[in-house]
Amino acid sequence: MHSEVSVRLAGNQEFRFDLQGQEPLANEAARRWLDDQFTALDCEPLRASGKVLLADKVLTVAQAAGASLFNDPVWSRDFARAASAALAKPVVRVDVPGMAVSY
Repeated sequence: MHSEVSVRLAGNQEFRFDLQGQEPLANEAARRWLDDQFTALDCEPLRASGKVLLADKVLTVAQAAGASLFNDPVWSRDFARAASAALAKPVVRVDVPGMAVSY
């Protein structure tokens, strides 16, 4: 099955990650990785209630990471694997300027 994660940042920067042949992450490991990055990057919840949905977490981690972390091949591969596994979707598109995650 085709599996891909793409991230669009400001300034028309786009990063695509083909996960074909990559070891899939377990859902719990993916959630834990995203939780760790959310904390490490000092992300803030998007909702006034403070509730953080998985898609929100993927979006805010991508926003905080910026081009510098997405240019790191290890970090970006781990992000793509975690986003795909946590959201349980083979194709994930993260649009940071549009504040949207689509499948």
